Amino acid sequence: MIWQGRNDGDELLHHRIFQRVKEEKNYDSISTNDFVLLGFAVDEGVRRNKGRQGAKDAPDVIRKNMSNFPVIHPDFSLLDFGNVTCEDGDLENTQNQLAKNVSKVLLKGGKSIVVGGGHEVTFAHYRGVKTAFQEQKIGIINFDAHFDNRQPENGVGASSGTGFWQIAQEGEINSLHIGIQKNSNTLKLFDTAHQFGMKYILADELFFENLPSVYERVSELTDAVDVLYVTICMDVFNASIAPGVSAAAYNGIFADAAFMKIYRHILKNKKLLALDIAEVNPHFDIQERTARLAASLANEWFMI
Repeated sequence: MIWQGRNDGDELLHHRIFQRVKEEKNYDSISTNDFVLLGFAVDEGVRRNKGRQGAKDAPDVIRKNMSNFPVIHPDFSLLDFGNVTCEDGDLENTQNQLAKNVSKVLLKGGKSIVVGGGHEVTFAHYRGVKTAFQEQKIGIINFDAHFDNRQPENGVGASSGTGFWQIAQEGEINSLHIGIQKNSNTLKLFDTAHQFGMKYILADELFFENLPSVYERVSELTDAVDVLYVTICMDVFNASIAPGVSAAAYNGIFADAAFMKIYRHILKNKKLLALDIAEVNPHFDIQERTARLAASLANEWFMI
């Protein structure tokens, strides 16, 4: 049993998340403002991108680490629709399946939260949002050390590193990438970002005194779009707090006061309807630090 934790009582004031989760299969059961969880138990894109495999085992580990957080809002509701898997290597079909599920969630008025899995989840989640809101402008905030805007290699296809290239092929891209590392992206990737109009904030710019500038750049994006989608690649964080990822970042950012203020500022935006957390790799984690951090980032949205 995945959803379990400390039971202090059955009254609402005692509730923890595991006491409020409903495992579901029927999308008609979704009500407006329900949080709806989908697991992306896939890392075929990581394999194609030559990363460390194992992220497909992350969803249930993240669920376990979410279970014991206390419920802050009396009307909190979390529906768990299980995992999407990719057993045959057909990543494209798996991405389409997740996109269909996400669009069902959003059309029912739910808030989509996906835990995974490789960062190939980005294109799938975005497609789901775009399918649900076809006539609206979608904004993406990507916390990542990498742009993930590689052109798919011949014979390899889409991967965990091609999501934003794929999104750009579908039309105008409205994205802000926070935590980008100069030592993790070639000049070609920076050039591609500029050509696509991908805005970014370097990891070096994420410090407390620079918060007004960061807020301004976040607002430039969010004010210009109708719907907001946030994606977090856990390799944006320093390896000391997130060792269990597909590509560890030894000079990554920390979940310090400056980061949390930026993150919570974004979560408070009423346009935010979809969030995912990718690249947790339990095979390389230490004491489930990465999974615990991922779970806490999801829980921050529940507490807003």
